[in-house]
Amino acid sequence: MNPVFKAAFWMSGSIASFSSMAVAGREISTSLDTFEIMLFRSAVGVLIVCSVAWATNAWSSIKTDRLKTHLFRNLAHFTGQNLWFYAVTVIPLAQVFALEFTSPIWVIVLSPLILGERLTPVRALAAFMGFIGILIVARPDMSGLSPGVITAASSAIFFAITIMLTKRLTRHEKIISIMFWLTSMQLVMGLIMAGYDGDIALPTLAALPWVFLIGLAGLLAHYCLTNALAIAPATVVVPIDFIRLPTIAVIGMLVYGEAVSVWVFLGAAIIFAGNYLNIWVETRAPKTL
Repeated sequence: MNPVFKAAFWMSGSIASFSSMAVAGREISTSLDTFEIMLFRSAVGVLIVCSVAWATNAWSSIKTDRLKTHLFRNLAHFTGQNLWFYAVTVIPLAQVFALEFTSPIWVIVLSPLILGERLTPVRALAAFMGFIGILIVARPDMSGLSPGVITAASSAIFFAITIMLTKRLTRHEKIISIMFWLTSMQLVMGLIMAGYDGDIALPTLAALPWVFLIGLAGLLAHYCLTNALAIAPATVVVPIDFIRLPTIAVIGMLVYGEAVSVWVFLGAAIIFAGNYLNIWVETRAPKTL
């Protein structure tokens, strides 16, 4: 099969997973807060990851010599995911996804500090385009600058930190190790944050399928995305990933009666253009030894 078609297959799984996680998060937001959602999502994730590790005899791949990096990565992801789950309950789903696409822009901005990478003129231009896109998604007159918009935009920053620390970990560890510490550490974080007030709400029977869907979709989304990037270059994968926006816009319109805003699509298009420009230039730059 052509690599592009293979990548498209994996990306369709990623798009379906991210979209279903957003819908499931909104559906159970009336009975569980974001910390409780993360607690039960992580519990499902631990069961799945441990089952896979047992079935594939991959326990030896789970390392313990970089726990500090795992901890910082999972603190960033836990924070970003909580902000994201809050955002999907208070603003249109398309707006959340559009702002989430700024994560690569924040990687450009923060990588000189975290990874020691150089901020080139093209990367600076891509970052500038991303920030223009953020302003448009939040509405040009800033009338849409609600708590939901702020939390969605903030989640992208924490996801960017997660991406950079993941990049550092993948130099030394396999995905099963990263996913094990992701789910187990965030299970503890979720337990602490959900139970700090001494009251943890258990999911109802009606909510249980949604909780399981969130846990499964969260793992599948990143697994599918990783496989797509392993098969095809980012210049192929990123445009396919952008299909998430019209997909979730249609879902929001049909399921929740959300209006489709032209400003969201215009801003997201500029964010996408900045991301794609940076990837296109980076993949064509001469490799240095």
